[in-house]
Amino acid sequence: MSKPLKQIHLAAHFPGVNNTTVWSDPEAGSHIEFSSFAHFARTAERAKFDFLFLAEGLRLREQGGKIYDLDVVGRPDTFTVLAALAAVTERIGLTGTINSTFNEPYEVARQFASLDHLSDGRAAWNVVTSWDAFTGENFRRGGFLKQEDRYSRAQQFLQTTQELFDSWDGGEILADQESGQFLRDPEAGRFEHHDQHFDIAGRFNVPRSPQGRPVIFQAGDSEEGREFAASTADAIFSRHSTLDAGRAFYTDVKGRLPRYGRGRDELLILPAATFVLGDTDAEAVEQAREVRRAQVSGQTAIKFLEQLWNRDLSSYDPDGPLPEIDPDLGEHTIARGRASVRMFRDPLATAREWREKAAAKHLSIRDLVIETTSRQTFVGSPATVAETINEFVQTDASDGFILVPHITPKGLDAFADTVVPLLQERGVFRSEYAGSTLRDHLGLALPGRDGAAAERVAS
Repeated sequence: MSKPLKQIHLAAHFPGVNNTTVWSDPEAGSHIEFSSFAHFARTAERAKFDFLFLAEGLRLREQGGKIYDLDVVGRPDTFTVLAALAAVTERIGLTGTINSTFNEPYEVARQFASLDHLSDGRAAWNVVTSWDAFTGENFRRGGFLKQEDRYSRAQQFLQTTQELFDSWDGGEILADQESGQFLRDPEAGRFEHHDQHFDIAGRFNVPRSPQGRPVIFQAGDSEEGREFAASTADAIFSRHSTLDAGRAFYTDVKGRLPRYGRGRDELLILPAATFVLGDTDAEAVEQAREVRRAQVSGQTAIKFLEQLWNRDLSSYDPDGPLPEIDPDLGEHTIARGRASVRMFRDPLATAREWREKAAAKHLSIRDLVIETTSRQTFVGSPATVAETINEFVQTDASDGFILVPHITPKGLDAFADTVVPLLQERGVFRSEYAGSTLRDHLGLALPGRDGAAAERVAS
């Protein structure tokens, strides 16, 4: 008997603090005006996507002491945007990135519970941590937490918020048998939590929401991140863009679930993915080449190289060779507020690897940056892209993808109009929403302390 086809999960990422967007394209629109968010969300909902995802930027990033102006500068508050989108959409999930290092559990739990009520059960939280002392200057806590402490705090942060969500789990309304009146449970909302990170007690003032708790997403490829996702998350964002790497990551993370008493279907793996479509594969390849050169100008290439070299390289020609000098390994970094700086764990080894690649392929600085930061996951005609996406999912390299278009807000339109119908024809993607909540879309069970709690939320 043939194996049943897996259903593909698709989501849309509104490009935020990055240089994905091709600003020189006349179709590029505002990342601040609400009309951009609304168009993007409605397109994703029209295509029957599972959810819309917003990243978060808590401070304008700098390089060489100046605001880094080669990508998006600034970002409206995530909760405000998602709440507004709840009013102009009906089914699509609303996922927001909220930092566990710089916030407090009561505040975040109250905001997400409110969003879940406002959206009738469509809220999701991407739990992230931060090592960045530069961003931390905006907050009391600063950036003092070491990596192991960040994940410890994140674990306790998430556990505490779940206790707050569940504090209304026990019969919010009680019937008085003698009078026949319905009374509020006097214990509803009470909580108490004490650990090395949080020492709080009180009463949570938002009743249990339609999903019980928001769907929990996690993004992280480290050992700590994988373990955190396996223990607590409903979905994990991955950056593995090849079949082999995707399958290895999928096998590793899914294999961690049994030790937490979880099944394989209780955690979805959803890599971020870009795409370039053309009438033919050859046309798409040429368009993709143009897109990458538009995303990586000569100035952008030099700025990116500075993040590895940790030096001022403004005097170098982006169409010339790599610097012969080695990266500066000093504590001070030329870029501040950029996660990519920490991605180079061994700058000298990375520089050596890049020099070898540039020499072997005769690449200039700009050409090398374009190659090493390649973003097009799917390039081809709609038929080719649909086939490739399906192959990833059916062979367990992912459970679906979070699509990041290079044009905002209309960059998702072509995918919705051409690729989605082909996936629907294959029987691997929905033609209509089967449920109303994000948990319905993702095939996730309602959380609850017991079956009665889950049944009550579902009723």
